[in-house]
Amino acid sequence: MPINSSPLYERVAAVLSESAPLLEQRPAVILAALHDLALAGHAPALAAAYAARDGDAAAAAAIDTLARMTDEVMALATRRKVPADQTGRHTVLYPAITEAAHRAGAATIGLIDVGNPAGLNLNVNRTGITYSDGLLLGDRSSPVQVKASLVGRRPVPAQVMPEVVARIGVDRHPLDLTDEADTRWLRASLPPELAATHDAEIALAASAPPVLLRGDPVSLLPEALSRIPADVLPVVTTTWALSRLSPAKRLAFLHHLEEAVRPVAWVSAEGVGVAPSVPTYGDRPASGHSIIGVALFDGPTRQIEALGRCWSKGRLLSWLPDPPVS
Repeated sequence: MPINSSPLYERVAAVLSESAPLLEQRPAVILAALHDLALAGHAPALAAAYAARDGDAAAAAAIDTLARMTDEVMALATRRKVPADQTGRHTVLYPAITEAAHRAGAATIGLIDVGNPAGLNLNVNRTGITYSDGLLLGDRSSPVQVKASLVGRRPVPAQVMPEVVARIGVDRHPLDLTDEADTRWLRASLPPELAATHDAEIALAASAPPVLLRGDPVSLLPEALSRIPADVLPVVTTTWALSRLSPAKRLAFLHHLEEAVRPVAWVSAEGVGVAPSVPTYGDRPASGHSIIGVALFDGPTRQIEALGRCWSKGRLLSWLPDPPVS
């Protein structure tokens, strides 16, 4: 989440930048390290200021914490990476994954999420989703409920996702949400205004921990595919993850999917032109929205289509009409 969308962080960052030049170079990780110390009970004044939503008090406490605990802050900032905001993605993933499974005729699926360290996407079928037209998908009794607004005339398909029998996360720096330190870091990476709202999602993920593979996500993709049972359709998901890879790495990712010795599906939500081979319907890169893509690979056969557009990481989406028949 950008600093300027958090009033607390904006105030703290403004004050800290005057006395801590390091913040100008690595603002997100320094702020997360300070927040981590507050959540761990090592900076009670900062924790109290964050809880009270008091920007001036938080700025003063942050300066004091950084002065007293410089070594601890720098150790966290050196060792940890700040994960991308993973909120809102279920609204895009649920209908796209279900569509991929439906097209492949799959009765069971195994999810492989690439490039999101906490693996929250892997609980997409365990989340309740409400769309602005009244459609409800997923688990209506789930403690995690998300919403999305729809634009355009075509509704999101009201299909039920097949049974998910495997969940695998692949990332360079995965976070194990059964580990107290990893869980605290995930919360610390969110601005204080949002951290508590994600407790239910973190708890849901911790209740059914996925398999976590650490390392280069492209190189590990074949291993992840091999961990899905032979009679189960692997569905690989990437949500705003491929933009962190070079164009050559993106093509290598696509080639691994093409070279799989079994049917594989890929569901993507990436910026315009970022996901290789996913149609953009003529949209220009950096247009402010993303393309929802679905791809099926089965030996030499591949089908890749765009299903829709989305904004604000899935909080607003438009399902596209069927592509023209050639």
